[in-house]
Amino acid sequence: MKQILLFGAGKSATSLIRYLVDLAASRQWQLVVAESSPALAESKLKNAPHTRAVGLRVENEEARTALIQQADIVISLLPPALHNQIALSCLAAGKHLLTASYVDPALRALERQIGDSGLLFLCEMGLDPGIDHMSAMQMISDIKSKGGQIQSFHSHTGGLIAPESDNNPWHYKISWNPRNVVLAGSAGAQYLENGGIVTVPYERLFASTGEISLPSTGPLAWYPNRDSLSYIPIYGLQEASTFIRTTLRYPIFCQAWAAIVSAGLTDDRQPLTGTPTYAAWSAPILPWTDDSNRPLFEFLGLFDNTPVPSTARSSADVLQFLLETRLAMSPQDRDMIVMQHEITYKKEGKLYTEKSTLIVKGEDSSHTAMARTVGLPLGIAARLILEGNINLTGLHIPILPEIYDPVLDELEQLDVRFTHTTE
Repeated sequence: MKQILLFGAGKSATSLIRYLVDLAASRQWQLVVAESSPALAESKLKNAPHTRAVGLRVENEEARTALIQQADIVISLLPPALHNQIALSCLAAGKHLLTASYVDPALRALERQIGDSGLLFLCEMGLDPGIDHMSAMQMISDIKSKGGQIQSFHSHTGGLIAPESDNNPWHYKISWNPRNVVLAGSAGAQYLENGGIVTVPYERLFASTGEISLPSTGPLAWYPNRDSLSYIPIYGLQEASTFIRTTLRYPIFCQAWAAIVSAGLTDDRQPLTGTPTYAAWSAPILPWTDDSNRPLFEFLGLFDNTPVPSTARSSADVLQFLLETRLAMSPQDRDMIVMQHEITYKKEGKLYTEKSTLIVKGEDSSHTAMARTVGLPLGIAARLILEGNINLTGLHIPILPEIYDPVLDELEQLDVRFTHTTE
């Protein structure tokens, strides 16, 4: 009996667990979910056959190693900083590892050992990164196979609130890790545009956005991701003069968030002194406040004369608390994933623009589109590996056709599908 071990049962794990529960039942496999809160894992497994919840703190090396030794494949949905501990245990135990996180320097340092061990460590296997890589590489491969010379590449992804659940002035609700929302863009961004490298500091990131428009959403603003440049050789697009990977929000969100960043309210380095009121804490934003953004700040509670949480240790902590409470999804709310690739290429002297668009809506606040699009690629890849349909070894991200073709095929069967247009 094959065993799948999943670390983490948080917001992003719901759809993955549901997929793996069905997989375990149909294949007579076993699913083990390790979580610091076993009650959380049990609530998602719902006593399904062939499943088991285990209470575990991943820092407990002995317990972690014992669990990993029993597994055939390991999936980690824990915070990225904890992946390295799991990776080391997987190496020692000779087990494959899947994550939805970026390959960080600690994992990259293990690349030779992973290759020598004959194991597959497959990272960036979620939504963004993940589905974005797979769908973009499939487009790029198809265009090149037809003789197209790619000139520009734009890839946009956003986790938004579905229009039918959009009832606040931010046009946004929290469907994933709120800390990531608070700190988004804090490293600034670099990308290639018209043959030149563009560097955007954090202070200007949300004030210098681009725009796309879709029939189902209207105008959406995009801000560039931290590092587009490193993906140019990975995607094999050295000939392109423009290469940008971005994050989508509604325009008013970016306009208001630019003021929050300028006021220093996202800072997580300077300790918060005392327990000020929200109004006192947010006072630095007043010079950036006008009639267009004041309703958003008031909705968030920035000007309330009540004390900030006593547990807050930094300004970022205060802001995160407000996001979690004021921009929370109601039980029946639906979130929405929007992804669009736009590739301009030349073929036989003519210029073409090909667009590939994905829109996925969640079921409710538990079964979100975010959880669906992060979790399903991981589950599909785990099945393909265990059934011998992916036989790669080493450290990889999903840019190879032997990964992305079968995964995208199954995603389409699960109603995660792109629409394509060419002009």
